[in-house]
Amino acid sequence: MNNTATTGLAAGMALGFAGFFGGFWAFLLVLVLGAAGLIAGLVLQGDLDLRTRRQR
Repeated sequence: MNNTATTGLAAGMALGFAGFFGGFWAFLLVLVLGAAGLIAGLVLQGDLDLRTRRQR
């Protein structure tokens, strides 16, 4: 994982921690936003091309 993907993951986690005080649902929020941040970072970095995945 390179710097852009790590930055995307950190951004998603930071957004998730804004809702940290909600218990289990906050955990799910952190998990989902962390994954979204990781995917966004990989797309911006060029390691993940979503256009090839949508053609199926």
